[in-house]
Amino acid sequence: MDIIASYGTMLVLIAAAVGFFMAYGIGANDVANAMGTSVGSKALTIKQAILIAMIFEFAGAYLAGGEVTSTIRKGIIDAAPFVDIPELMVLGMISALFAAGAWLLLASVLGWPVSTTHSIIGAIIGFALVAVGTEAIQWGKVAGIVGSWVVTPAISGFIAYLIFMSAQKLIFDTSAPLQNAKRYVPIYMGLAGFVMSLVTIKKGLKHVGINLGTVEGYALAIGIAVLVGIIGKIAIARLKMDPKADKQMQFNNVEKVFAVLMVLTACCMAFAHGSNDVANAIGPLAAVVNIVENDGVMAKKAALAWWILPLGGLGIVAGLAILGKKVIKTIGEGITHLTPSRGFAAELAAASTVVIASGTGLPISTTQTLVGAVLGVGMARGIAALNMGVIRNIVVSWVITLPVGAALAIVIFYILRTAFGV
Repeated sequence: MDIIASYGTMLVLIAAAVGFFMAYGIGANDVANAMGTSVGSKALTIKQAILIAMIFEFAGAYLAGGEVTSTIRKGIIDAAPFVDIPELMVLGMISALFAAGAWLLLASVLGWPVSTTHSIIGAIIGFALVAVGTEAIQWGKVAGIVGSWVVTPAISGFIAYLIFMSAQKLIFDTSAPLQNAKRYVPIYMGLAGFVMSLVTIKKGLKHVGINLGTVEGYALAIGIAVLVGIIGKIAIARLKMDPKADKQMQFNNVEKVFAVLMVLTACCMAFAHGSNDVANAIGPLAAVVNIVENDGVMAKKAALAWWILPLGGLGIVAGLAILGKKVIKTIGEGITHLTPSRGFAAELAAASTVVIASGTGLPISTTQTLVGAVLGVGMARGIAALNMGVIRNIVVSWVITLPVGAALAIVIFYILRTAFGV
């Protein structure tokens, strides 16, 4: 307790700095999930993607990042053993943020798309193990995360495969691709409107204090889907396209339509991602601020100080602008060759998987969801269309994220304990 009383302000300042560092890592690594396919399919340039992501990620983080956030991220550790030793919780959360941020920075420099959620969870597990022992860790939740390494990419890959193959059969493999595009693309647009509005409703609006029930949420999403489909039908009907053009020209025109769709899906994914994953940086930071402000008493929920959300949003934007290019290139260009229609299939599949996971309580990583979806699109063209070397590196980086986060957090935790004499 003496440490919190003596060094409270310093601890909050250190936590704010490492919280910003963690948010920077999220921006550098995770934002590629929303933008990688758009860049890889040439629907957007890197500069355009970064500009759009900066606006929508910050909007998601700031407007919908959470009025109240749980002090212990994802319920991975039990707070009870820390009640009498809150100073260890404070030092632990600081070390977890620093460790996760450092791993994300390294992965981003190497161009590896890793899970920011798994990075912070690994780091929290690491400090809890050495601070109070194995009884503080909810091992069932950890097992669920490990299982999600296989389940998440498999679900999103399968959905992406189905969406891409349906577009091939209904549009690209027909004698009149342009005519069929006018017929079927509004349906894809409606489907995208439905899934994207559901993602925003489930992942974003609840944080702004708008709590829609399941029926209302689905009704609103269906309404938006119908509206988007109708607007899409009118817009495509007005496009001047020569139906007598050769097939390649028709293909190019159809891809242009999918390119517009991709930009819309990317904006929605960026907003939903900002609202959801900023919690990886601000959750532990809010816990530290809460414990210090309450003189060592741990509340179940931590009311956010006014400055925490903008700090997280700015960190995400800074990381994306300065270091986001490498991971965007890995997802957009490294795994398989993407066109706008393939990229759209991957983006829509990833968003659909997020919706399924939200409904079933599956612990998922948006990174693994999107990589799985891109793999699914590549598989539709045969195994030769995939870059197995890049895929191997990605899988290895996923597996080592939890243990690396844990190991780094343990080292930093011991350094902080020595520095503060705990």
